[in-house]
Amino acid sequence: MKLSHAQKVSLLENGYVHIRNAVPRVMIDQALRAINHSVGQGMNVEDMVTFRAQSFCPEIKNTPVISDLLNRTPAWPLAESVLGTGMIREVKGGQIALRFPNLADPPPKPGCHLDGMHTPTNGVPKGKISNFTMLVGVFLSDVPETNAGNFTVWPGSHRIFEQYFREHGPESLLEGMPKVPMPEPVQVTARAGDIVLCHYQLAHGVAPNVSPHVRYAVFFRLTHVDHHLDWKAPMTNLWLHWPGIREILGMD
Repeated sequence: MKLSHAQKVSLLENGYVHIRNAVPRVMIDQALRAINHSVGQGMNVEDMVTFRAQSFCPEIKNTPVISDLLNRTPAWPLAESVLGTGMIREVKGGQIALRFPNLADPPPKPGCHLDGMHTPTNGVPKGKISNFTMLVGVFLSDVPETNAGNFTVWPGSHRIFEQYFREHGPESLLEGMPKVPMPEPVQVTARAGDIVLCHYQLAHGVAPNVSPHVRYAVFFRLTHVDHHLDWKAPMTNLWLHWPGIREILGMD
């Protein structure tokens, strides 16, 4: 399975593409069963800030019921269709991302970030940028309305940051998110089994959840096999490791 030309154009222009019904229902249900079993064993309140920053249910995040959502579904060949067959490093697990209802009224506006920046709770070492190539999100629950814990993106921000890092250097991200004019955010509405493929450099975040339901999703971070050669290069050359996008741009 491959991304269509139109889907590649969405990645090129917006920095992400939303694909419907990519993961079979049986695999969604198996993952939900495992997650809910884990949650049912209890969670320490003190651990919640770390779980939100890293992963809920850490004891199952590297088990097949989670990793198979990427490795044994169309999500993997769809990613390979733009990053190259055999060009993605092995992915052994994912981030289990739960967003519980809150009582905020009115709901706050979502904030954005780039992954791989140090915070006290996310496990990224201070003084290091842990960037990668592609973020893949798998939705395990329906999110049909906004302000329901939606995965939120700032379309086109990947290109804004590319220009910023060309001017200021990739290391400038160590000083915090670039202070640049941002496009309007889009809260992604989705159904269980949908996926999103996003460029690493796309600003994203999570909307507040004022719905009555928990939002369930799993996120995977994909890295091109050549990424380690120069972690800075992809930040100033967005499509360096994306042959499927370079092709439609006539760059190869």
